[in-house]
Amino acid sequence: MSVQFACNGDIEIAYETFGSAPGRPLLLLHGAGAPMLGWPEAFCAALVERGFHVARCDNRDAGRSSRATRPYTVADMATDGSSVLDALHWPAAHIVGMSLGGMIGQVMSARHPDRVLSLTSMCSAPDASMWRTKISVLLRFLALNCRKPSGPDAAGERMVKLHQLVGSTGYPQDEDWIRRIGREAHAHRTDFAAARRQAAAARASGNRRAELSTITAPTLVLSGDADPLQPPRAGKATADAIPGARFVSYPGMGHDLPPALWPAIIDDIDDIATTRTGR
Repeated sequence: MSVQFACNGDIEIAYETFGSAPGRPLLLLHGAGAPMLGWPEAFCAALVERGFHVARCDNRDAGRSSRATRPYTVADMATDGSSVLDALHWPAAHIVGMSLGGMIGQVMSARHPDRVLSLTSMCSAPDASMWRTKISVLLRFLALNCRKPSGPDAAGERMVKLHQLVGSTGYPQDEDWIRRIGREAHAHRTDFAAARRQAAAARASGNRRAELSTITAPTLVLSGDADPLQPPRAGKATADAIPGARFVSYPGMGHDLPPALWPAIIDDIDDIATTRTGR
């Protein structure tokens, strides 16, 4: 497994793959500022065991992907996702997106329906106005992100604190893994300017409900009832906007991917993928 790059104009999107053909193609899209490392290798391996050929990628302005030189939109980021499918020679794929990645997956499904076999939107919303956070959480979140970590170890500790703030309350967190990912991601971290560009892209996408009503791919919307950033009402609004979408809310889940829930989440992803493929 090695990092490869797909091109969308002057933007390079870093990606990695797990498994191989003839596995069902599945693309993982993560949230604002999060690198593809945020999709744990063990989670990807579990999807491979279910028969998927998995790709995870860094969004533009995150991880090893290009830093943008001008403003962009979620629609541009959706085209980035299609460029990864092109690089892999996948005519279409099952799309799983978390947070901002869920928004990207929603737009891919609406604007590039021939490229999306099924959609799983996690911890996301149908418009940026639903990103309402308690002021105390927001202030602590900003305080953790406003300063550049002094080095990899400091980045690891900051990542642990972020997960303690927005992560699941009903399940144990793997702090050793979180700390390691923070350290590994430090060299390619998203700086404040890049984070602002991603946030601006989310805001500029506006209310997508009318667009979401055109989605025809089988859709699963997952939420955590302990998510302080995207509460279940945001997920329910997403599901209500997409014809036939299934909505699932997990008790105790926050704005993360707790290992204890992987079997249930992978079951749900597999079920919605099977709806389209029949296998």
